[in-house]
Amino acid sequence: MKQQEPNKQNSGIDIMAAVVHGQEVAAYDRPWLKALDKGLGLLVEIPAALLVLADIIVLLCGVISRFVIQKPLIWSDELASLLFLWLAMIGSVVAFRRAEHMRMTSLVSKFGPQTRALLEAIAVVASLAFLLMIGWPALEYAIDELDITTPAMEINNGWRAAALPVGIALMAVFAVIRLLRVSSPKQILQAAVLIAALTLAFWLCRPLFMELGRTNLLIFFVGVVLITVLAGVPIAFCFGLGTFSYLALCTNTPLTIMVGRMEDGMSHLILLAIPLFVFLGLLIEMTGMARAMVGFLASMLGRVRGGLSYVLIGAMYLVSGISGSKAADMAAVAPALFPEMRKRGAKDGDLVALLAATGAQTETVPPSLVLITIGSVTGVSIAALFTGGLLPAIVLAAMLCAVVWFRYRNEDISAVERPPLKRVMQLFFIAFPALALPFVIRAAVVEGIATPTEVSTIGIVYAIIAGLVVYRQFDWKRLGPMLISTASLSGAILLIIGTATGMAWGLTQSGFSKLLAETMANLPGGAPMFMAVSVLAFIVLGSVLEGIPAIVLFGPLLFPIARQLGINEVHYAMVVVLSMGLGLFAPPLGVGYYAACAIGRVNPDVGVRPIIGYMIALLIGIIIVAVFPWISIGFL
Repeated sequence: MKQQEPNKQNSGIDIMAAVVHGQEVAAYDRPWLKALDKGLGLLVEIPAALLVLADIIVLLCGVISRFVIQKPLIWSDELASLLFLWLAMIGSVVAFRRAEHMRMTSLVSKFGPQTRALLEAIAVVASLAFLLMIGWPALEYAIDELDITTPAMEINNGWRAAALPVGIALMAVFAVIRLLRVSSPKQILQAAVLIAALTLAFWLCRPLFMELGRTNLLIFFVGVVLITVLAGVPIAFCFGLGTFSYLALCTNTPLTIMVGRMEDGMSHLILLAIPLFVFLGLLIEMTGMARAMVGFLASMLGRVRGGLSYVLIGAMYLVSGISGSKAADMAAVAPALFPEMRKRGAKDGDLVALLAATGAQTETVPPSLVLITIGSVTGVSIAALFTGGLLPAIVLAAMLCAVVWFRYRNEDISAVERPPLKRVMQLFFIAFPALALPFVIRAAVVEGIATPTEVSTIGIVYAIIAGLVVYRQFDWKRLGPMLISTASLSGAILLIIGTATGMAWGLTQSGFSKLLAETMANLPGGAPMFMAVSVLAFIVLGSVLEGIPAIVLFGPLLFPIARQLGINEVHYAMVVVLSMGLGLFAPPLGVGYYAACAIGRVNPDVGVRPIIGYMIALLIGIIIVAVFPWISIGFL
């Protein structure tokens, strides 16, 4: 069979997804390999779907038991957390098989077919190398956990920790299958020799690395990570390779600790909102709620140039913070709006760029988990942070709206008819159940009916009832594929978060956090210089560490310095959070950007150019917030 160049737009995430599971496969693909891939795929996809369903049921039972029966299930969170780690790892396996792990292919795509095919093989071999290296420490970690018993259910914690080595082993198996299916023997040999040679060279240089001190931070956390990202290695594996290499070659740290940090990052219960909101987004589309909502909003803003882009900005502001996870917020909004925006001619790059930008814009909207973390580690009033976080996000929203206006100022809307008022009101009543969903979700959190993690289950039940009773559109046959897609997308996101958490811990052990605090405390220029450097520093930290790890590491060090310089702590918190949000959603290293690409099912390459304008607008907005403290503290 002739191999054709895959459609990068079609895959949404990864060129290899089109090669293996979407388009053509190479001539050396064999029927037995295809059968093996399909058989093993079913063995992981079915458990992945069941794990999503099980977590929904467990959390929903917890809500009903606590709020309706008023007898809390003391074991529900513990069981949900155990299932969640398995969901994260098995979901990562499904994502690996489907080639849906996020990666940057802008450089790879510029080469000719032969070179590109070799680079694809190198990317898979590099991922396999990380899996093989981390496999034994993961097994040791699981064995160590056998000595621990869970407090509520009183079961061996080894059942939970076993998810790590099992998931890693399965990903390694699918890596080998992919190599055999899409790469020639010559390409496999070349890629294996190259990766082996680089690994050996780094190992032989270990004595030198031991003497370089903090220079190793540039070599591993910048050099290794950046080179592998540009080479097309999936982002999660880039972070893992950089961190593992640093710990193995520059320290005497037991590598099981890295596995433990990855596990902590992936299994935090608040992140369970990610798969649940992903599934909720799919339900909204399947039940017709999205079509009803978009139909009404389009009737209101259809005659406005770039109208649905404004809807996206407003929708993200409305739902932001509900789940405690920005990825979950995006997953709740994008599936409802993207299909209609595409129909109206919006390009994939523009869509994902604006989605990522709104993720950064709404970082201070309460209830924000980052703001709660700041209050917890610095002693700043959380109530004051919640009050101060509303207006800065509106300032950044105005900046994004200005970019949308500029980009769509010449959009041709002559073909869009203005509907009569009677039709608009009809569409409103049809869309009302869908429009009410964000308010139902927020009310459930505010009234204490459900936690930010559990609230998505209420949304799922609401969507199911609305689909069955109101819209009478519910395709039971689609539930299985939806659950599998939820697991795959969630696994891709959570593995990035896990390896990024391991990287954050590695940076802490290197002494980088202490060095940064000392440097910033001795800056000339007083408060203005400190604030300016803080903006730049947290943009960089946000791209590497995400919000919560960066705050935990640097909040207790930098907030006292800000206080000594006379900077209001709420004001400083707003600037810090927005700066980290900008870094988190800015390519090429921002984890949030790749999460937005995964949720929108858009290739990361196509959003890089469009997002530049939005990032500049956000930076200008952050500067405005930094210069005018009243925006953050005027209503305190």
